Amino acid sequence: MKTKSRITSILKASSLDSSITGIQTFDLSSLNGTTDLEFQLPTNVRLGHLVEKIVSELIKSSTNYKVRYENIQIIEDKKTIGEIDFIIEDENTEKLIHLELAYKFYLFDPSISAEPINNWIGPNRNDSLKEKLEKLKTKQFPLLYHNCTKSSFDTLAIDTISQAICLLVSLFIPYQYKETFSPIYEKAIKGYYVNLESFISLDNPEKTYYIPSKKEWGMDPSENEIWNHFNEIKKYIHTSIKEKQAPLCWQKHKDSYLEFFIVWW
Repeated sequence: MKTKSRITSILKASSLDSSITGIQTFDLSSLNGTTDLEFQLPTNVRLGHLVEKIVSELIKSSTNYKVRYENIQIIEDKKTIGEIDFIIEDENTEKLIHLELAYKFYLFDPSISAEPINNWIGPNRNDSLKEKLEKLKTKQFPLLYHNCTKSSFDTLAIDTISQAICLLVSLFIPYQYKETFSPIYEKAIKGYYVNLESFISLDNPEKTYYIPSKKEWGMDPSENEIWNHFNEIKKYIHTSIKEKQAPLCWQKHKDSYLEFFIVWW
């Protein structure tokens, strides 16, 4: 995995703003001086922790924000009841922000509801945008005001801290879906999803593929250098579908690149 490409992909990731989330938004574009950065990335961590590390370094490298606290576990009766991602400080105003970070991949299932926000689900249907927002509002943000939190931030006036979400998303819609989306969703749509039968029917000898590891999700397929024909990835995809795991697939066809999920449902 190319470190610089991974960092750039986070900086360029689309975020959902407060018109969708109902929560104050912190956009990475508000960080000054974060272009052309490169720093050491951890290797043996999951995607979410990798993104946290990158965002932490981006904030620390900026000229207008600094990290005061990060990954603070809140403990009650010797049990961890939650974790606060970041407390950051605006260097210009000295105001503090409790910042929660999420890096998510959602697929649009129009059969769920007439309300679009209800229809964005995880690739394996085990999470959703609506559930994530509910968790933030009812669990993550109230954690700041929990009695056990004060001991972790004894030098801070908690009542003066504002709260914001940096919700970075890559959205995928059904193949050849014709309905329109609001511009906030539209800018975050990265590709589509198909079932295995449709994927096989769309294949031809001119197309090559790559199955990115989870830690590569969200990176630019055009920067990838390893490509395989369908027969070389067929076994992996069949196994994934059998195990009810929807793989992300990158496709190269002549000079064009696509990314899509192959779903089991």
